Amino acid sequence: MRQLLSSLFSYLCDHNAVLHNPVLGVNRPPSMNRDGVTPALGDDQARLLLNAPPANTLKGKRDRAMLAVLVYHGIRREELCKLTVGDIQSRQGVVHLRIEGKREKVRYLPLAVVAQRLIDEYRAALRKATSGKAEAERGDADAHDDKDAPLFRPVKNNVSGALMKPLTGSAVWHMVKSYAKQIGIADIAPRIGVHAMRAMAATNALEHEADIAKVQQWLGHADISTTRIYDKRQQRPEDSPTFKVWY
Repeated sequence: MRQLLSSLFSYLCDHNAVLHNPVLGVNRPPSMNRDGVTPALGDDQARLLLNAPPANTLKGKRDRAMLAVLVYHGIRREELCKLTVGDIQSRQGVVHLRIEGKREKVRYLPLAVVAQRLIDEYRAALRKATSGKAEAERGDADAHDDKDAPLFRPVKNNVSGALMKPLTGSAVWHMVKSYAKQIGIADIAPRIGVHAMRAMAATNALEHEADIAKVQQWLGHADISTTRIYDKRQQRPEDSPTFKVWY
């Protein structure tokens, strides 16, 4: 109950609905401190990761598009895997991603311009790759434009040959780890993974003055206290007293 009241009044304070938090400072039940568990990538690291996949192969174009969707929208890997072609939708004249989150809750996120460009490049390359006679005879050349077709799919399948299926969460995780190792950040951030990009997106949005309640909705968090984990504005290294010490 104390945790619930604290979260409630914190939310009300953020929205200027109350002048102060009456339960501020009240001892709360012990809980696991998740601060710092998931590393948030820095801007330079994010750019390196986005540019890691080759730009001249179908797999590279697909991976660049997937990384951009993760980095610019902070979605979970399961949400990424669920995306279909029909989940790219125009709403009020703006292209959005329809995201199906936990407990089948749906939210709509404006699609970042960079991500949209990379998705378009990937889908163009996919059409070209599936335009051969053998593919066309099986109907695969047109199937990827079906609204229910997976947006991101395998580029090869050595077991069954079937490609018209969504990627697995495990495949996305291994993809991120592979590129993290390639650019040299896997060792300095051993917990790097898809969630690190979610953390980075949230932290970056908050540092650029996004409203924390909007970030909560954007991430699909049920409780704003979860969103607060990503708010590092009071913990920026450059503001540390360490850099004020002179001898």
